[in-house]
Formats: sequence, structure tokens, C-alpha cells
Amino acid sequence: MPSQRFAPPSEVPGLAARRIAADIVDGVLHKHRTLDDQLDGSGAHPGLKTLADRDRALMRRLVATILRRLGTLGHLLSRLLDKGIPSDAPRAQSALLIGAAQILWMDVPDHAAVDLSVRLVQSDRRAARYAGLVNAVLRRCAREGQALVEEVATQSLDLPPWLLARWSVHYGEATAREIALALGHEPSLDLTVKSDAAQWASRLHGEVLPTGSVRTLLHGSVTMLPGFAEGQWWVQDAAAALPVRLFGDIKGKSIADLCAAPGGKTAQLVLAGARVTALDRSPARVARLRENLSRLSLQAETVVADAVEWAGPAEGFDGVLIDAPCTSTGTIRRHPDVAWLRQESDVAAMTVLQQRLLKKSVSLLKPGGTLVYCTCSLEPEEGEQAIATLLAAEPALRRVPIEASEVSGLSEIITKEGDLRTLPSHLPHADPKLGGLDGFFAARLVKS
Repeated sequence: MPSQRFAPPSEVPGLAARRIAADIVDGVLHKHRTLDDQLDGSGAHPGLKTLADRDRALMRRLVATILRRLGTLGHLLSRLLDKGIPSDAPRAQSALLIGAAQILWMDVPDHAAVDLSVRLVQSDRRAARYAGLVNAVLRRCAREGQALVEEVATQSLDLPPWLLARWSVHYGEATAREIALALGHEPSLDLTVKSDAAQWASRLHGEVLPTGSVRTLLHGSVTMLPGFAEGQWWVQDAAAALPVRLFGDIKGKSIADLCAAPGGKTAQLVLAGARVTALDRSPARVARLRENLSRLSLQAETVVADAVEWAGPAEGFDGVLIDAPCTSTGTIRRHPDVAWLRQESDVAAMTVLQQRLLKKSVSLLKPGGTLVYCTCSLEPEEGEQAIATLLAAEPALRRVPIEASEVSGLSEIITKEGDLRTLPSHLPHADPKLGGLDGFFAARLVKS
């Protein structure tokens, strides 16, 4: 029997979760990889398989908190470090971010946050020499950090300056700061239910929103929540659930859902009685869409194709829904990596694709058919201006303004032109975690 002294030491609890969090933050900030790519699918971090559910939830919350508060964290650490964050050891930077985020915004004892960050640095060859520095800075953060954060609380540091400047121009400085404030809160979980929203709100310890979505603060694995396996609901931000409602009564009508995966809007269309053709260019995403529909016991025709190149049936469709690829700046509250992965030049590149999709959708419509165009972007070029450009080029189209009664009486989310525009600061709540919406734009057009 081997001597016990040769047995490998067991790892300190929680260290693996923090090591993986450090890898993923580094992937976003230095390798420009999205959170989705690193958390799910073939490109997911290999260490995720070894994490218990509790550690996986901690890791996700750590990563999200760091990315959500990155500007404030950068300012704070610059005040606490005489010579700035070490640039030759990425793990030292990650350890400082992880430690400070836990001390300031998470329910982790300060001594544990400091100790585990030091261990994180000690385990990295290039960063080990900075262990003393990390220890000293994080201890000082525990003493002085909260006051330093409060000093800059009104400065909206947690958004890239280009994005804050754009929103200030388009929405006004006051609204831009309200949006920035809303993005600082961890969002709740929104669900679209097949029926009896009140019952599911009760079972899931949530509440029914004015729009009909169920909102809950439950955390953990979604697949373990009541009703998931039975296909009684699906995860969908309350704002994302609004565009399908703009079609009105679609029972028995043919609807093409372009760029359909992962299938939340497809499910809504099928549930409303439409005959749906759901299309996406990615085979992997279409496979996921089929899995989701199967769980929900809903049926739609699915097609793997590039919507711009797709011929479609000769008779056309009664309706076309385009949830167009976009910069996704309206989803930062749920996907905080978007703020740091996007650049201002991306907006113009996306508008070119959006116009191609819009023109294609017009050709797929029957006379009298309805086109609903939406994006999860806060940039007017991808919303209001995209529709203005299309209407100028397509005289056969006319806008049908949205009425407040169609969106649960929420007149504040309707623009003066009659389009839908939700902001992260909309739907405020006494508990900030239960407030807010993704930023969405939607317009309804009819082909004469």
C-alpha cells in the first residue's frame, strides 16, 4: 500500500471555479471569445464538466459580475495599484478582478476572496511572483474599496465610452444613464409559458409581468425547474416575446421565421396556431431549435439555409418574421460580454446584412402579407433607420403602427412613428433584479 504522504493534495474548495472563471474572463478580454462559446457547445471550457452545480453557478456569477462591473473594477484597481495592473501576467490581472468583484458585490467573506485569489496567482508560473501584491491590494480593497466605488457610482464607467456616447445622443443623457444603471443589475429569469401564467408564477416563486411573461429570481440549472421537462415553458426575455404578438390572429396562416434559432419566437408562432417554416443558416443552431420544439411538443418545418439566398415557396407567406442578426447591444444585461466584444464599426457592417434580409423578406410575402422586423439592438441604425431606409426603397410597403393595447398598455415602449422600442430601464421594479427589459426594436409593415 503506497505511503499516504505521496497522495496528491486535494484542491481547496472553490479554487477550480475561480480558475475556470479566470480562463473565461481572459477569453473574453484578450481572445475576443463570447461567453456563449466558452460556456456551451463544442468550444466550451473543458473544466466545466468537472464542476459541481454549485461551483458552476458561482463561476457564472463571478464572470458576469466582473464583465458587468469591468469599468468600475478597472478604476478601482488603478487607484489601489501604484504601477498599474501587471501586463506580463494575465492571471494576476484575473485574480485581482475576481477578488475585488467578490469583495464588493458578492456574498463571499473577504478573507476567502483574498486567499483564493492569492492561490490562483501562486498556481501560475508567470504570475506567482505577484502573490504578495495581489494579497496586499485585495486586503486594501476590503478596507477602502466600497468608498472608492461610491465615488464614481454616477459616472457610468461600466460601459465602453463609445456606447455611452451613442446612447446619450440617441436617447438623451438622462436616459442613457438610466440604461447604464439598469445594466449593472443581475437580471431575473423570464419565461414564456404555454398557459396559466399565474399558476407557473406561483410554482416558480415569481410574478406575472404586465406582458404575460413569468419572471422569477430562481437560480441554478434551468432544466431542473418544475415544468421544464414537461415542456410547459421556455426561457425568453419579456421584450423578446413581444414582436410575435404584432402579427395578431395567425391561426392557420403561413409564417416564415427567418434567423429562427434557438426557437423562442418559433414556439410562440406555433402555439398561436400558425403553420411555421423556421429557417437558420447554422446546422448546429437548427438542431438546437428542433430539440427545443421537441421538448415543447410543438411542430414546425425547419430549414437549414441562408435566408438571403433561400428561394422559399412560390406562393409566398402570409407573414414573415425577421429577428435579424445585430450588434445585440440591447442584451448586455444578460450578455455582459457584448459590451466589451463589440466595436462601433460593427454597427455599419450589420446594417448591410439587415437591409439584404429585409429586401428578401418582402419578396417572400404574399400581397397583403405582414412583415415583422426586430432586433435586440439599441442602435437606431439597426432599428428605426433600417425601417426608414426600407420604406423609402419599397413603395409597396406601409407601416402599420402598433397600438398600446397590443403590448399590454405599455405606451412608453411605442415610438412616435408607431414602432416598438424597449429599453433596459423600462418596467422598473422596487427590486432592481425584478425590473428591466432587454433593448428591442420591432416594426410591423404590410405589403400592398
